[in-house]
Amino acid sequence: MVAPRTACGWIGVTTWIATCLLAWSDSSRGEAFRLESVGVRGGFSANESGRQFNEAQAFMNWSLPWSWDLGKEWHLDPRLDLSLGWLGDNSHDAVIGSVGPSLALGRERLPLVLEGGISPTFLSRDRFGTKDFDSSVQFTTHVGLRWDFARHWSVGYRFEHMSNAGLAAHNPGLNMHIFGASYRF
Repeated sequence: MVAPRTACGWIGVTTWIATCLLAWSDSSRGEAFRLESVGVRGGFSANESGRQFNEAQAFMNWSLPWSWDLGKEWHLDPRLDLSLGWLGDNSHDAVIGSVGPSLALGRERLPLVLEGGISPTFLSRDRFGTKDFDSSVQFTTHVGLRWDFARHWSVGYRFEHMSNAGLAAHNPGLNMHIFGASYRF
């Protein structure tokens, strides 16, 4: 399958996935829309492009009112993620914010959760010296692992990729290693 190269393509794929998930939903485990967790995270670039980027964010996650039982105590839970923070290199700073869906795959009585998602991302600047993202609108995809080490506390790691998804001609992308801590309600 060839990945879509335009914003309309990404919107179409996202809409199709959301429709399939809603049609497949089994609300037997679902709860109401509620604040799930708040936290902070930060990290550094994984690119070998010569520019070292750093990032720091505050974030909030809301549980959506659906959940899917996958058998043998496995469940898939959708969330809405919101983050606001700072992205910078050695001489340039930007505000970065994102909001979008994610999924969390977990098993009862297992404190590890696999998470992944995609979010439209907004930058207050798109040029960092010679690194030009060519658009202040980006898309960030992530996959990571969360460890719920105490009743209300979690730590985690995620690998993020941010790019303009073909919204503009130049698309260098940025890969980040991100570490975080959160309080779960």
